[in-house]
Amino acid sequence: MRWRKKTSNAKKKKKRASIAQSRRRTQVFFAVATFLIGLRHVMPGEGSTGGSFDAFCPMGGIETLWRYVVSGKTLRATNLLNFAILLGVVGVGLVAGRAFCGWMCPLGTMQDMLAGWARRLSGGKRRIRGKRSKARFPMQVPPRIDRWARYLKYVVLAGVLVASTMTLYPPLYSFCPARAVFSLHLTPLLASVLVTFVITSMLVQRFWCKYLCPLGAALSIFNKFAPLRIHIDQQQCTLCHRCDVDCPMALIPVQDNMRSLECIQCMECMETCAVPETVSIRLSRH
Repeated sequence: MRWRKKTSNAKKKKKRASIAQSRRRTQVFFAVATFLIGLRHVMPGEGSTGGSFDAFCPMGGIETLWRYVVSGKTLRATNLLNFAILLGVVGVGLVAGRAFCGWMCPLGTMQDMLAGWARRLSGGKRRIRGKRSKARFPMQVPPRIDRWARYLKYVVLAGVLVASTMTLYPPLYSFCPARAVFSLHLTPLLASVLVTFVITSMLVQRFWCKYLCPLGAALSIFNKFAPLRIHIDQQQCTLCHRCDVDCPMALIPVQDNMRSLECIQCMECMETCAVPETVSIRLSRH
């Protein structure tokens, strides 16, 4: 009987490991694809460009929507491809909430990578799931400041939507962190954005996602009704708070924030939980 229990636990750990590997591979795929899109736009030869780098951004679809509805034209540096990509991201949101942010967004991947570097450079040893690192960075923003700062991304989204009705280029064109990180064509302003992005991502994990990302703000509403969701069995949960340690979005306590607008469906809580079958993925009608 004991042998069967050990075998069952081993299978469950293997299953969770496969979820972690799938997420890492998905993140790497989209990050590399975005890098190649940026690389293509700096290669010599007119045929290598294939349209603006911004045409591949889902946020560009939001920025150019008003202009297209009013005039039938898109903002400069965007085109109809933005709408196709935006529809794909919205489709993911309708099924799995902000899973795009946790699995596919290349900026999210870069933030995770930079946070890992900061952890190792500031005294953290090999990561142990569910155990707080002794590293100094990334650090936690005080709860009172964090709670109010998270509303900033909604202000940014509102500002972008208003500005998009009055400009020829996407409002984020000159200082978009995605262009700064992946476009490989830096202006002095974009270089300063890149430096700021790197520093803030190393100081606070997922700083851009938590406080400034307008696309994350737009996608957050899907968390309230997306049918594919992470579920915690409250009867089996031991309140050990291991998941609180590993949540990249610092949703504390995790068990009370499964439907939070901030959850990026990264499944770190599922991978960290030490009690089998306590955290799972389910299709739900409500």
